[in-house]
Amino acid sequence: MEKIFITGAAGFIGSNLVDRLLYDGKMVVGFDNFSTGQDEFFESAHKNPKFKLIKGDCLDLPELTKAMAGCDFIFHFAANADVRFGLDHPGKDFQQNALASFNVLEAMRINGIKRIAFSSTGSVYGEAQIIPTPENAPFPIQTSLYAASKLAAEGFIHAYCEGYKFEGYIFRFVSILGERYTHGHVLDFYKQLLEHPEKLRILGDGTQRKSYLYIGDCIEAMLHVITLGTAKTAKHNVEFYNLGTEEFVQVNDSVRFISAALNVKPQLEYTGGNKGWVGDNPFIFLETKKVRATGWKAKLTIEQGIARTLKWLQENQWVLQRR
Repeated sequence: MEKIFITGAAGFIGSNLVDRLLYDGKMVVGFDNFSTGQDEFFESAHKNPKFKLIKGDCLDLPELTKAMAGCDFIFHFAANADVRFGLDHPGKDFQQNALASFNVLEAMRINGIKRIAFSSTGSVYGEAQIIPTPENAPFPIQTSLYAASKLAAEGFIHAYCEGYKFEGYIFRFVSILGERYTHGHVLDFYKQLLEHPEKLRILGDGTQRKSYLYIGDCIEAMLHVITLGTAKTAKHNVEFYNLGTEEFVQVNDSVRFISAALNVKPQLEYTGGNKGWVGDNPFIFLETKKVRATGWKAKLTIEQGIARTLKWLQENQWVLQRR
């Protein structure tokens, strides 16, 4: 039976994947340092004898190597995803994203594990000149330390796939929405509106255009592509896929969706400019023809994804106290 190892298993995407793989009958080893992950997300997994949780850090190579022994496939999701405040602690992105990814690859090499899927980001395209942005778009100057560190991790994976004949799947996500969502604009707006429903502070001018993808669609896309085994016949043994929907919305649209769902009409206060912070991309919209050509397609719209996210937050307000 295939044994799957997931770094960042207690996080938003990782914990949802844990449940899905266990549902499919897989053996799963979850690995997380719980710097941001939540043990509550394992309520169901802890009841399954095919699940094993190891508390550990990807920066500890010997510990990681030991934990990974005997596994067949690696999902590497552990990362610092704090894009907005990256300049406040510049070493964190390098350590937790680039160096941690190198350690994952080394632990794989030592253990003789050859297959990996990696959660990258559409932010690696920077302020793209081609919209929607395809996988082969030229990379511009990186505008955030987060994106730069993710791109470095991609480079290491590509090199290991070439040099050690690994089979690699690199997924460049738009922002993901859904159950167990613990950071991002939906949570920020919801938290504000709980505290003061009469007003809402919005970073930038609200015209920033973004694409989002529901967590269930995200997981289905990854598993679909990996099952097809497309990297086995790809040049250099690695495949890149953009994951997103065929639409985008303005931040103002998100505000409208959330306000309507909460039945509030706040006064909107904008900080101004077309960016919310240094490194914020005013327009993210990824071309997804490549992954759709494999037979996958997103089922939920962005508005539906926001609605499900908000519903989960309303039912799990303990998350608001953990940030």
